[in-house]
Amino acid sequence: MTQHTRTEDALAIVTGVTLVSTGIAFLAKAGLLTGGIAGLSFVLHYTTGWSFGLLFFVLNLPFYWLGLRRMGWRFTLKTFAAVALLSLMTEAQLRWLHLSDMAMPYAALVGGLIMAMGFLVLFRHQSSLGGVGILALYLQEHRGWRAGKVQMAVDSAIVATALVTLALDRVLWSVVCAVVLNLVLAMNHKPGRYVAT
Repeated sequence: MTQHTRTEDALAIVTGVTLVSTGIAFLAKAGLLTGGIAGLSFVLHYTTGWSFGLLFFVLNLPFYWLGLRRMGWRFTLKTFAAVALLSLMTEAQLRWLHLSDMAMPYAALVGGLIMAMGFLVLFRHQSSLGGVGILALYLQEHRGWRAGKVQMAVDSAIVATALVTLALDRVLWSVVCAVVLNLVLAMNHKPGRYVAT
């Protein structure tokens, strides 16, 4: 099996994070959100006005221990780097990417596609953006709970929480974004399709 070099991994993390942060900028401009820790960060950002990047970084901290136990130190270090970079990049995107208006359907569809492509790049280089995905894999291994169902339950709870702070149409378009993102991942991230590590 072909191993990625450290340079390839570093470039992949920068590429993946840049794509995900662009998708997040689309969602933020339209007032939408996504699932996982990013979704929870959006809910808290919309509620408190605190920095999305800072919230995302802090909320991910408890998951590194699980990542280390479940996926090893290499995965955990790459994930920490990706999370830290995304925390910085989302703040930078909001300053550098000037969008005067963003229609919710466009933000949901295109933002979801862009984020999915970023996740694929990260996954193919044994990295992630931490959070609920690590918890879901841990619970699957240690409790026998299906990772997909755990992820779905947490994402549903986050979207339900968003109903308190966001209008129903924004929540519904956020669900569309999550569906698009997960469909792209389901179609393109399958065992045996990509052999480098």
